[in-house]
Amino acid sequence: MIRINQLKMHPGHSFEELQEKVSQFLRIPKEQITLIKIHKQSIDARKKPDIYFSYSIDVLTTQEERIKKRLKNKIQIVRETKYVLPGKQTEGKKSRKRPVVIGSGPAGLFCTYLLANAGCRPILFERGGSVEERTKDVEHFWNTGNLNVSSNVQFGEGGAGTFSDGKLNTLVKDVFGRNQFVLETFVKFGAPECILYENKPHIGTDVLVDVVKNMRNEIENLGGEVQFHSQMTDLALDVVGSEKKIAEITINETKKIATDLLVLAIGHSARDTFQMLYERQLHMRSKPFAVGVRIEHPQTMINQCQYGRETLKDLPVAAYKLTTQLEDGRGAYTFCMCPGGYVVNASSEEKRLAVNGMSYQKRDGQNANSAVIVTVSPKDFGEEHPLSGVEFQRNLEEKAYQVGEGKVPVQCFGDFQENKETTKLGEVKPQIKGAYKLSNVRSIFPEFLSRSIEEGILAMGKKIQGFSRPDAILSAVESRTSSPVKIHRDELFESNVKGLYPCGEGAGYAGGITSAAMDGMKVAEAILQNWNIEVLEEFTEN
Repeated sequence: MIRINQLKMHPGHSFEELQEKVSQFLRIPKEQITLIKIHKQSIDARKKPDIYFSYSIDVLTTQEERIKKRLKNKIQIVRETKYVLPGKQTEGKKSRKRPVVIGSGPAGLFCTYLLANAGCRPILFERGGSVEERTKDVEHFWNTGNLNVSSNVQFGEGGAGTFSDGKLNTLVKDVFGRNQFVLETFVKFGAPECILYENKPHIGTDVLVDVVKNMRNEIENLGGEVQFHSQMTDLALDVVGSEKKIAEITINETKKIATDLLVLAIGHSARDTFQMLYERQLHMRSKPFAVGVRIEHPQTMINQCQYGRETLKDLPVAAYKLTTQLEDGRGAYTFCMCPGGYVVNASSEEKRLAVNGMSYQKRDGQNANSAVIVTVSPKDFGEEHPLSGVEFQRNLEEKAYQVGEGKVPVQCFGDFQENKETTKLGEVKPQIKGAYKLSNVRSIFPEFLSRSIEEGILAMGKKIQGFSRPDAILSAVESRTSSPVKIHRDELFESNVKGLYPCGEGAGYAGGITSAAMDGMKVAEAILQNWNIEVLEEFTEN
């Protein structure tokens, strides 16, 4: 297959115009082209306001050999890597029980999907509700402030990423085709086809909820099972010599399930589960993560800076990604940037408050928002205990709840600099899902973090004009950027407990929807390679 790189087209072009451009570039009639497929689409705004779409195009043609000779320095010859779904193995350790997966975020969903496709009839337990129930629970919380601690922005079918922007870009190097398989699977279950080639693909919360539901239906069609409102509250081990093996889990304090294959895809906010696993001597350690604030600007301001124009035609709303090195050696960076999006109350524990960002598929909200976060490490919150990072997060969230009196605390950046409560907003008005209160956000953080956030925003203001404007809106606390814990696993993906597989973002092996889904696939592959799963009995409930 021939690949043409950096083929530029003005916004608003038709696919027929793109075909004509390809034909002209290759200098062959369109009739000799059997397939044109967009491999990658990005935006070239280096000469704004003159904006281009820049394409990588894959072409099948009967004239490939002739074109290779004529344009050898202007094209690539590529061979597409196609992911092959693994099948059930006939050799390996024997399992006579159905595999159990805990957590229905992207890691758990994709792990379960592959196991179900291989005929293993896995069962997935999710502490929260189905995505249909969960959507109602989240909307009810935003409207009333009444939190359902089991079904919220963090917990429930689809995981924390369901109520976010649904971003699907990843920095994970992928030579096996898993990344493309994840995207193709999302499209299969209802996502728009453009995610297959956009440089920064996203689905949007309103579309992602249907994709997640459709994946669950397919898992059940393949013989798998999904049980909601089913939290793993304990586990029991068999000990043979020095080796520990998973033997049984407890669901909702009372229901006992025997299993010898357990996948933990518990997500980054399952703090009670982390505590239980620590007490059951699962090997884990604290790890660095990042905390900070959400910052909001008018989307028109971001469009002007990135595109050289406020109003757009045939272009997506503008995004950004910013990083800076601080004087104290820490890094500050933007995270989970949501063009045309909303800040959301993303709390999951009573009297603790966390925020996140969310966009719908159209990204047509008034403001752009992003996290501005600063790295913290075990040196900041205590290296002696694996769960010290959890306590660090909780302390910040408790302070945010107190400062906002149960509502999302917000502050203008100019007031943040002066360490005073905001009493009047400027031109920028908060776009927040959930109630908010004008407050002193700076008072939530220890001074070293407040200084770092301020320094980071000022440095970013030199890269995007207006980023550090005094009336930019800050809200807090952005504390759930990644898991504060890493659960040990070996080269076979098992923990120190045999048959127990830590997986995804919560276990410390991913950072976002796509990388978590890919990690779920890797764990499923390891199980299918290392175990001969003979499902000879149903689950036994004691």
